[in-house]
Amino acid sequence: MANSETKTCQNCKKPFTIETADFEFYEKIHVPPPTFCPECRFMRRISWRNERSLYKRKCDLCNKEVISIYHAQSPSRVYCQDCWWSDKWDSLSFGRNYDFSRSFFEQFYDLVTSVPQMSLINKQAVNSPYGHSTVGNKNCYMVFGGDYNEDCMYSTFNFYCKDSGDLYWVFKSERSYELIDSRRCFNVAFGQYCENCFDSRLLYDCKNCNNCFGCAGLRNKSYCVFNKQYTPEAYREKIKEFNTASYAELQKILAELRSLVLKLPHKYAIIEQSKDSTGNQIMHSKNCFQCFDVENDIEDARHLWLAFGGPKDLNSICHVSTGTELCYDSCSLVEDARIFFSKKIWNQSRDVYYSYNCHNSSNIFGCVSLRGKQYCIFNKQYTPEEYEDLTARIRKQMEEIPFRDKAGRVYKYGEFFPAELSPFAYNETVAQEYFPLTKEQAQNAGYKWKESEEKHYAVTIPHRKLPDNIRDVPDSITNEVIGCAHEGKCSEQCSFAFKIIPQELKFYRSMGVPLPRLCSNCRHYQRIKQRNPLKLWHRTCQCAGRKSEIRSTKSETPVYENTATHSHGPSPCPNEFETSYAPERQEIVYCESCYNSEIV
Repeated sequence: MANSETKTCQNCKKPFTIETADFEFYEKIHVPPPTFCPECRFMRRISWRNERSLYKRKCDLCNKEVISIYHAQSPSRVYCQDCWWSDKWDSLSFGRNYDFSRSFFEQFYDLVTSVPQMSLINKQAVNSPYGHSTVGNKNCYMVFGGDYNEDCMYSTFNFYCKDSGDLYWVFKSERSYELIDSRRCFNVAFGQYCENCFDSRLLYDCKNCNNCFGCAGLRNKSYCVFNKQYTPEAYREKIKEFNTASYAELQKILAELRSLVLKLPHKYAIIEQSKDSTGNQIMHSKNCFQCFDVENDIEDARHLWLAFGGPKDLNSICHVSTGTELCYDSCSLVEDARIFFSKKIWNQSRDVYYSYNCHNSSNIFGCVSLRGKQYCIFNKQYTPEEYEDLTARIRKQMEEIPFRDKAGRVYKYGEFFPAELSPFAYNETVAQEYFPLTKEQAQNAGYKWKESEEKHYAVTIPHRKLPDNIRDVPDSITNEVIGCAHEGKCSEQCSFAFKIIPQELKFYRSMGVPLPRLCSNCRHYQRIKQRNPLKLWHRTCQCAGRKSEIRSTKSETPVYENTATHSHGPSPCPNEFETSYAPERQEIVYCESCYNSEIV
């Protein structure tokens, strides 16, 4: 058994460690160790995932205009959802022989751009055409990666939510706005890490709270304003002092809340009812190493992002759900087993290698858009014996004739698809959200870049001219084209301008919140910035005994006075941990024991 080994990533040139547990996994699935570090492998996978860049184009089969994640000038052949799932075409008709004189990845790119792709994935949608990677949404607009929502808009990874807008990673909430990492909330606006809260505004890390305003780190509280307790009558009088319907006033209140948040200790990680795990946002799971946003019976996983409902024995995977097992360096998997170096493999597929958008298929290698097929290579049918012989030869040839991208990175068997061969430009994908690049940086790295399409409208009202208070907004605002405050100068897929749709205006009025000044894409990026990064640092608890440690004078971090006696007494806490709070950040970071002594 191999011991841990330090290598240099061929992408970022930084050292990374392959642990013994990783080597054990690679030996079990018979793949070579990676040449990219975990972070660069993650970036490479999500550079193949366009989640929220939508375009109008025509279906290449029925000629009907559709909403698509592939723009009209994309080299990909695109069918609408109805045509793609129909029997009007045969994916095996695009099959081809493997050319041993060319690299695998060159040939695979040719296949990806030839075989029809779904315009987008928006299953069982009712009156919700503008959404992607979703199931079961009703009356929703611009919802991405979220399922079974009703009357929601401009949200990502929201599940079973109703009558809400501008959410990120929110579960079973209703009548909520600008919520992040929250669940089971009702009538809450501007909150993060909230659970079982209702009738509140501006909350951070609050659980089982109601009728609270501008509060942080509270449990089982009612009628509090900036963490100060009031009677119900005094509370109702106090909150009259705050006008969250005014955009200018709201910015001041948000700044005051941020100041309060920095004065309180933060738990090093959100890991609940989980054993032997490192990462953040891990719920009801075990043996998860450097995993993020996973919950409900995830087991034996390493370098995992976004997982639900039972996946186990995974390494370097993102977007996975429902019982998937024994998979490596792949993205978007549902009910699968033994999937390697592949993207968008669904519906009980098995033993899949280097394939894209295949469903209910098994023993396939280098295939695209297959449904219910077995023993196929480059969309061509083989006998089981022929398949085993040819795939062995292809693996050997991938070592002998590797693909070299524009930046000189070498891809042999055991590496995911090169980012530069993605069907999407870098700035169309999730990679731009977590690893933002300028156009020049992306092109220097060899990635494609999508220029903003020419707009056939003019801004009729700049963001500076919007009414400050939602009560002063006329119905005619829905006829205006509003200039985004970023004016396209950011790297956040800015749409330059946006409109307020009628149901959106009704929602803002009912919630008593001002009109946004940013387009929906830029608002999405601001929510991501409020979340911790998907990486870890080794740190020591900042509890110094009776108070938090004194930071450098260059830091503006305040000192927190403990309210309880901790298990380590007046001495500094010796606990160490892996945390997504970088050492240079201002937050006061406590271990679980010290945090629970103060907050819980």
